[in-house]
Amino acid sequence: MSHVEEFLTAEEEQEIINAIIAAEKNTSGEVRVHIEATSKIDHFSRAQQLFHFLKMDNTKEANGVLIYVAVDDKKFVIYGDKGIDRAVSKGFWDTTKDTMASHFKNGNFKQGIVEGVLTAGKELEAHFPWDHNDTNELSDAISKG
Repeated sequence: MSHVEEFLTAEEEQEIINAIIAAEKNTSGEVRVHIEATSKIDHFSRAQQLFHFLKMDNTKEANGVLIYVAVDDKKFVIYGDKGIDRAVSKGFWDTTKDTMASHFKNGNFKQGIVEGVLTAGKELEAHFPWDHNDTNELSDAISKG
């Protein structure tokens, strides 16, 4: 079994998916989580690559947020598209990153990801409220590499 498969239990993965569904309930924004073992390039560049590969840059309002975790490298990136990035306050991503990192340092990976997803969802809701014409543009499943 790979480190990626051992990183979260099936129950923890389902809790993260439930958090994604909850986070997206009141917003047109999209949140995805991607987990892989390691990256051959710097983690920010890898998150950008995955953002495009997962078609997160195709959302109507440029309001996708990717939480990328490289398990073996012990690194993660929160990557927001230009629409949400322009809308959030200056320190928003750093605050979210710090919250996640504090959970990760204690080995609470699932809780760190859930907190990141829900925090992003609240911010997306504030700037990109749900509209009756909105559709879920992207999968809520955790992608793995």
